[in-house]
Amino acid sequence: MAGLLAFAVVLTLGTLPGAAWAYFGPGAGVTMLGALWGVLLAVAFALFAFLAWPIRAMLRRRRKAAEAASGSAAATDAPR
Repeated sequence: MAGLLAFAVVLTLGTLPGAAWAYFGPGAGVTMLGALWGVLLAVAFALFAFLAWPIRAMLRRRRKAAEAASGSAAATDAPR
């Protein structure tokens, strides 16, 4: 509830004409959006890598176990 109230206050104050005393040009806006996208994508990729690591490790262990099982089965089935 407090977050919603804070959002409403910021939104209200941000729309008041007296609060906008500075000019934010198009070049600065594009630069700011580019930097924001870069930070957001870096955080998203880092989070994805952090969450995907245990899954990749589990798949790697499962693949090694399957290779070991098929390798030992092939060795016992080989003609003498």
